[in-house]
Amino acid sequence: MRGVNARKWIGGKWRPRLATVVIAILIMVMALPLVGLFFFRLYENQLIRQTEAELIAQGAVLAAIYAQDVREAGIPPEKLGAPMRATASGDASRSDTSDSLYNPIEPRLDLASDTVLPTRPAAVAATIDPAYAAIGAHLSDILTETQKTTLAGFRLLDPKGVVIAGREEVGLSLGDVEEVRAALAGRYASALRLRIPDQPAPPLYSVSRGTKVRVFVALPVAVAGQVAGVVYLSRTPNNIVKHLYGERGKVTLAAIAILGGTLLIGLVFLRTVSRPIYALIERTERIAAGDRAAIRPLDHHGTREMAELSTAFLDMAEKLHARSDSIQTFATHVSHELKSPLTAIQGAAELLRDSGSAMDEAERRRFSNNIVTDAGRLNLLVRRLLDLARAENLAPSGESTSLGAALALLPAEEKVAVRIEAGADIGLRISAENAAIVLANLIDNSARHGATLVSVAAASTGGKATVLVSDDGAGISPSNRARIFEPFFTTRRDSGGTGMGLGIVLALLKAHDGTIRLVDSERGARFEIILPGA
Repeated sequence: MRGVNARKWIGGKWRPRLATVVIAILIMVMALPLVGLFFFRLYENQLIRQTEAELIAQGAVLAAIYAQDVREAGIPPEKLGAPMRATASGDASRSDTSDSLYNPIEPRLDLASDTVLPTRPAAVAATIDPAYAAIGAHLSDILTETQKTTLAGFRLLDPKGVVIAGREEVGLSLGDVEEVRAALAGRYASALRLRIPDQPAPPLYSVSRGTKVRVFVALPVAVAGQVAGVVYLSRTPNNIVKHLYGERGKVTLAAIAILGGTLLIGLVFLRTVSRPIYALIERTERIAAGDRAAIRPLDHHGTREMAELSTAFLDMAEKLHARSDSIQTFATHVSHELKSPLTAIQGAAELLRDSGSAMDEAERRRFSNNIVTDAGRLNLLVRRLLDLARAENLAPSGESTSLGAALALLPAEEKVAVRIEAGADIGLRISAENAAIVLANLIDNSARHGATLVSVAAASTGGKATVLVSDDGAGISPSNRARIFEPFFTTRRDSGGTGMGLGIVLALLKAHDGTIRLVDSERGARFEIILPGA
C-alpha cells in the first residue's frame, strides 16, 4: 500500500493513475451528448421564432384581404378602432398610410426569457356588428382552406375584439386577451401560452419546454391609419422531441452504439497501453528486488512503442546486472590477487621480526628479497588496475595516427624483435599514445609466451583499418582461447603476468569503436584489430 501511495505522490505532487485519466476522458466523451442539450435549447427557440415568423406572414396576407373587404364595404371611420401606433422596435405600423414601402415585423418571442402565459382565456358573449359579420362570412372559407394546409388556428376580430370568423367562437369577444388587447390598440403582439394536449404526452416530452407551449400572434388590420380589426393566429411550434420520440428505436440504438463504442475504446486503450505499463512496473519491482527471472520479454506489449520501451528497459536491466556481475567478479579477483603477495609480505616480515639474531644473514636477505619482490608485484598490479580503469572510462579524443608512428613510440625490446611487414602509413583513428599502449601490451604478451619475433601488418578497406599482430611463440591452447580477454586470467603468473594486459587492450579499442579477436595461425598467436580509418 505504501508503494502505491508513493507512486501517486511522486515528486511531492499527486498524480492520477493512467486508468483514472482514461476513465475521466471516456466519461467526458460520453457526456458530450449532454452538451448537445444546450444547442438543443437554441434550436428549440429557433423553432419558436420560425413558427412566429410563419404566422406573421400568413397573418399579413389575411390582414391585407381583410382591409380590402373593409374598404369595399364602405365602413365609416367612426366604426373603426384606435389609431395605429409605432411598433416597439421603432418600425412603422402596418398602416396603408405609411410612407415606408416595407414595414417588416420581426419575430421576437424567446422561450428562454419570455414568460409562458396560461392557456388562452375563453371568449365571452358580445354583440357583433352586421357589417363586420358579413366580412367574416365572406372570409370564413378562405380561413378553412388555409387551416387545412398550415394547421394554424385563425380568428378574425372586429375593432372591438368580437370574433367575426373562426369556427365556433364567432360572435364571442376575445378583447380581454392580453395580446388581442395590444393589437386593438394598434400594436403587433405575440405570446407564448400553455397548450392543452389532445392526449397524454410521452415522458420524453418533459425534456423540452417547446412541447408544452403554443404560439399566439395578434396582427392589427390597418385602414386609413386606424385599426379595422385583428387577425389572431396560433399554432403549436415544430417539435424536434416529437420527431425523436417517433424515431425512439433508432435513437436508442444510437445511444447503445455510443456507449458500446466508448467502452470498447476504453477496453482497447487499457489493454494496449495501461496493462503493459503496469506489467512493466511490476517487472521493475521484481528486478530491483534481485529477481533475475524477471528479465524476460513481457507477455503482452499492446503497441509497437510499448514493445520498444519494454525491450530497451529489459536490455538496460540485463546490462546493469551484467555490470554488477562484472564488478563482483572483478572485486573477487582483485582481492585474490592482492591477498597472495600481502600474505607473503606479512609472513616474511613476521619471521624477520621474531627470529632476531637466530636468523643468519643469507636467510635474512632471502626474506627481504621476497618482501621487495612481492611489493613490486603489488605495485605492478595496482598500476595495471589503474590502466584498466582509465581504458574503460576513456572518451575518444578524435586524434589520428599511423601504424609506424605508434610503433616508433615503443621502447627498444631486447627479448623480441618487432617488424612492420606492410601498411606503416595506414591511418588509425586513435591517438598515437593509446595505439602504442595497445601494441606494447600485445608485444609483452608475445614475449611472455616465448616469442622472438612479432610481425605487424596493416591494410585499409571501406573506411576501416585492419591491423594483424603475429608472433612465433608458443601460441594459445584451444581451452584458453575463450578466456584470454578476461581480467586477471593468465598462464604466466609465475613469470610476473597479471592477466590485465589483454583486458586493457580490449577496453582501449572499445573506447575507439574498435575490436580485437584471436584468429587462427599455423604458428604462434595472431590477433586481428579493426579500427575506424583516419
